[in-house]
Formats: sequence, structure tokens, C-alpha cells
Amino acid sequence: MIVHREFKQNSLEWMCARAGIPTASAFDQIVDTKFALRTGQMPASYMASLVAEKWQGGPLPGFGSWDTEQGQLLQKEAICAYEFDYSQSVDQVGFITTDGGLVGCSPDGLLPDECSGLEIKCLQATHHVRCLLDGELPKDFAAQVHGSMWVTGLPQWKLFLYRRHFPPLLLTIQRDEEIIEKLSEALAQFLARFQSAMKRMEEINGGPSPASRAPTSYSEEKKLKVAKEFVLSEMPS
Repeated sequence: MIVHREFKQNSLEWMCARAGIPTASAFDQIVDTKFALRTGQMPASYMASLVAEKWQGGPLPGFGSWDTEQGQLLQKEAICAYEFDYSQSVDQVGFITTDGGLVGCSPDGLLPDECSGLEIKCLQATHHVRCLLDGELPKDFAAQVHGSMWVTGLPQWKLFLYRRHFPPLLLTIQRDEEIIEKLSEALAQFLARFQSAMKRMEEINGGPSPASRAPTSYSEEKKLKVAKEFVLSEMPS
């Protein structure tokens, strides 16, 4: 795996780095609850968004919900709570990709002492309570958790559910090679279709995308600067 610490999550640099790359947080749009490749509009829409990002060389404009913004605000508080409650230091990283850079994930932290990753969820009260009472990995997050282990190769992943004034929940999920194999098969098919979609775009366009025609002399910093300028130009004034 390749670990990026040079930028923070939710920064513009982070958005540019993950643009056009399938990420574990969206694996539930690629696979179903049994980790088989989905069919229908959901994976088609996700693939279209990835192709659009890859084509333009940067992330699509997004609009966050109030719940999402609140969850992000609570992330730092949740990390502090985890470190205090479990006497563990959390290594916060920006982005992680496979060695080939084709697939990635953005864990809330790595736990080097346990050779584990950490995912934090700050849910609404009803959802948090339901997870507390169930006491097991919610199906909503299964693809992300197992997908993160697929990306990183780590043997386990911790899911920490945090909400103010409620008990927290910490789950340790072990790597399941049967699930990993199913994810490998589904992702291989998805990536093949993604490459076919990019080729089809080039056929329609009569040539490669503008993003792929950046001068080879451009450094990674220059390419990132160009992508950031594009994103900013797309934002409403």
C-alpha cells in the first residue's frame, strides 16, 4: 500500500488525489451485502462519476448535507475520545492506495501497535442506538471496512462509533479471506468496465481527454495545481 500523509482529509488536495479512483467508502455502490458485483443504476452512476472525474482531471463539485458536516466536525473529538479511552495513539493519514494506485481508502487512522486501521462513525442518535443494541458490524459499513482491509492488506480493522452523551461502541473486525476474494473478483470486473468506459469516451471524443494531455514535463505538484485551479473554477461564485 501507498500511504499519503502530505495532505489532510477533506482538503482540496485530498479531493484531487482521490478523484477518478474507486474508494472503500463507496464500495457499497459497487458490491451488494454479499460482496457480489452490483447491477443496475447504482454502480452505473458511480462509474459515470469516476469517469467524469478522470476525464476532467479533478473532483466533481459536491454538496454536503448538515448530517455530513456535523459528522466531520465531531471526527476530531471522536479521535481524542478514542485515544483517551483506549490509551492508543491514532496515526492520522490523508489517503491510502494499492501499490498500483488504482483503488484507495481514507481511514480515520492507522493503529501501528495493533497492525490495524480505524474507521470512526458519528451517527445520528437513532442509528447509533440501533448499532449499540445490535453490537455487530452494521451492514451499512461492511463493504467499507472489509474494503479498507482489501486496499491496505491489514489483518484487522476497528470501527469506533461515537456520539456525545451516549456510550461508544468499538468493534474489531478480523480480515476474512473469503470476503477479500469476493471483493477482488468484483473490483476486477468493475475496473475492467471502468477502463472500457474511458476508452469509449476517447472514441466519442476523437482523442484522449484534456487531463491526459498534460505535458509529461509537469511535476506532480504542477498537475495538482492545475487540478485545483479547475475545481475552483467550477465552484459557484
